[in-house]
This record gives sequence, structure tokens and C-alpha cells, in this order.
Amino acid sequence: MLVPTVLRGILARRPRVVALAEAVDADRRAGRLLRRMRAKYGTGPLRLKLPLRSVALVLAENDVRRVLEESPEPFAVANLEKRAALWHFQPHGLLTSSGAERADRRRFNEAVLDTPKPVHRHGDAIAAKVSEEATTLMADADTLTWDDFRVAWWRVIHRVVLGDAARDDDRVSDLLTRLRMEANWAYVPRRPMIYREFRRRVDAYVREAEPGSLAELVATTPATERTRPQDQLPQWLFAFEPAGMAAYLALALLAAHPGQARRAHEEIEGRDLSEPQDLPFLRACVQESVRLWPTTLAILRDSTTETDWDGRTLEAGTALLIPTAFVDRDEETLPYADAFAPDVWLDGTARRSWAAIPFSGGPGECPGRNLVLLTTSQFLAHLLAGRTFRQTGGRRLSPDRPLPRTLGPFRLRFEVARRGE
Repeated sequence: MLVPTVLRGILARRPRVVALAEAVDADRRAGRLLRRMRAKYGTGPLRLKLPLRSVALVLAENDVRRVLEESPEPFAVANLEKRAALWHFQPHGLLTSSGAERADRRRFNEAVLDTPKPVHRHGDAIAAKVSEEATTLMADADTLTWDDFRVAWWRVIHRVVLGDAARDDDRVSDLLTRLRMEANWAYVPRRPMIYREFRRRVDAYVREAEPGSLAELVATTPATERTRPQDQLPQWLFAFEPAGMAAYLALALLAAHPGQARRAHEEIEGRDLSEPQDLPFLRACVQESVRLWPTTLAILRDSTTETDWDGRTLEAGTALLIPTAFVDRDEETLPYADAFAPDVWLDGTARRSWAAIPFSGGPGECPGRNLVLLTTSQFLAHLLAGRTFRQTGGRRLSPDRPLPRTLGPFRLRFEVARRGE
């Protein structure tokens, strides 16, 4: 289970390895193994016999809830392996912080990202940027590939996070990708020249903070000496790319499910998509995409103290690993595990379950959740407006079969047609 996860790339996916994992449906195989282990050893965290490191798998919904609700103490979000990996490009970010620094940086992240609001305060600017890039992407298009989608999506990321001046700054995203590829191996040395160039570029956009960008809010939101505002930006750039993967996979789900596609078209019909919209059904489709194929392959925590678990003691310093591809697809807990079920995000079913955690949960839940859902749903709305999509490449999805547990965006290809043609 662990080896395929690491080889695919924890922080930056390797397309060839993802294709191989798809061919053998690696996550379904891992799921069968984990269910057997849970049946044999019980539902409590399962200690692994590994050298040098105490690791426990968290496989049951109640235990997932406990670990996430009791973060960051006694279950620290700034896990040892996570700190080693993220040090490559965000050494002082929220996810690598603890104690007073974490509280301060969480406050700052929530303030900039408008965490509780479904529509960000810069919603008008975001909607305009999304509209322009989606329109450019789909102009006279009769096919859509991941490579084309990714270019347009990175332009959205650059403009939303750094400002319109960064639209075509491929260098900043290329540098980040190189740092993330290094971070896949966590403990390898960081190449300081790459990191310094990346930071110089990011810092320059903050100095020239453009109205309507997150960089503007970084420059103007109150901060303390602990905050290190510009050190928070790399996480947002990093997190937005897998959000694009989720949106592209959501498009594949809609292409394979005509009934849900009709509902998506009905939701956007007659709306002015150049303005920010709260699109509950499309937001639900994106959340289902992340549940079905998690962008974060494992949620990590470290126990900071000895912890009693059903009469047994888990030692301090134990790494707790929640395998998201298993938990989000646990058919013993979720009756909709292998189905496209966006309604569970509309009727409260998923939010009541600690086995459906596409954006984590508890105090460590992703502070950018609503911003990601706003941006991806708006982008999908523009793609779907007046168009239908038929999958012509990659692993085929069908409403009549359980959805595959391993799927990447890289080989997916669509034929595009005007509605009614």
C-alpha cells in the first residue's frame, strides 16, 4: 500500500507511475488488504513494524474523527515527514507550524482566504479571471486534453494568487514543480538556488501587490512577527494545481453520467457566469471528485504525548497515517463508496461522516476549501455552458460499473460539441 503511494508522488504526481497504478487499480488492491488487516487485528490504529519510526494506520471512522478533531494537540498537524517534505518550498508555512506560530498563521490564512465564506471577497475579480481563461481555452475547441486544461488552469492560479501580471510566468510554476518533485523524497537536500529564485519571483509579486489578488491581501492583512506572510503563498500555489486535477476528473464524471450532467447544465442555465456564483451542485461534483480520487494521498499526524486507545497505549512520537484512498472509499462505512454521488454533499450526508474527508476535517481542515470550490465550480461552469463532453481517451468511466479507485487526469481526453448538435 505504501510503496505505490510514494512512487506516484505525494506532492507532485508522476504520470507514468499513475498510469501503471491505474492499469492494476492499485488503490482497490490496497483497500482489500487494509480491510483484511482491519478484520484480523481490529478497528483501532494498526501499529506497523517499521525500523526507526513508530507508525500506526488509522482505518476506522471513529478513529479518523478522533485524530482530526484532536489536532493539533495531542495529534500535531506538523508531522515529521510532512515538515521534511514541505521544507523544500514552504519551510514556514501553516502545515509545518505548531504551537503559537501555527495559531497565528492559521488566523492569517483564514483571513486572506475568507475561509468561512462560499464566495471570496475578491469574487468579482476571480470570476472575471476564470471567465477569460476558460473562454480562451474553449474558443473553437472540438477536443480537450489535460495538457490544454492544465495550461489554462495554471494561468488562473497565477492570476488569482499573484495577479494578472503573473499570467504567463511559467517560470514560477516550473520552479515550484521542481521543488515539489524533490519534496516527494522528503529528506533529499533542497537545491537552494531553485528555492531562492522561486522566492524572489513570488516576493516580487507581493511587493507590487495587484488589486484583486491574494498577493494584495498578503501585503495588507495584519500580521505579526510570527506570521511570515509571504511564506504562506507557496502553499496556495501548490494546493491550486491538484484542485485543477479534481475539476478535470469531475468533468469526466459528468461526461459519464448524463443525469448529473443535465443537472449541472440546469444549474448554470441563464446565469451570468462573468459574476461570482455559488453553484452548489457543481461544488458537490468537485467534492465528489476529490473523495473518489483524493488529491492528498495520506493525512499525517504525530502524537505529541502518550495516548490511550481502547486500553492500550500509543507512544508519543508515533506517526498516524490516514490512507485517504481507503477511508474515502470504505464500502463498509459508505454505501456510496464506488459511485458518483454528489447529492451526499447537498443533503448533509457526507458532512456528517468522518469517512468522507476530501478536505480533511476538524481544526486542520483546509482553510482554502471554499476558495478552491468557488474557483473550480466557476471554471467547470464555463466549460459546460452550451457544450457537451464525451470521453474519448483514458480509462473509461461508466454509471453501470463501480468507479475505479485509481484514476489520474493525464490520459483523459474529451470530444467537445455544442449542446443540441
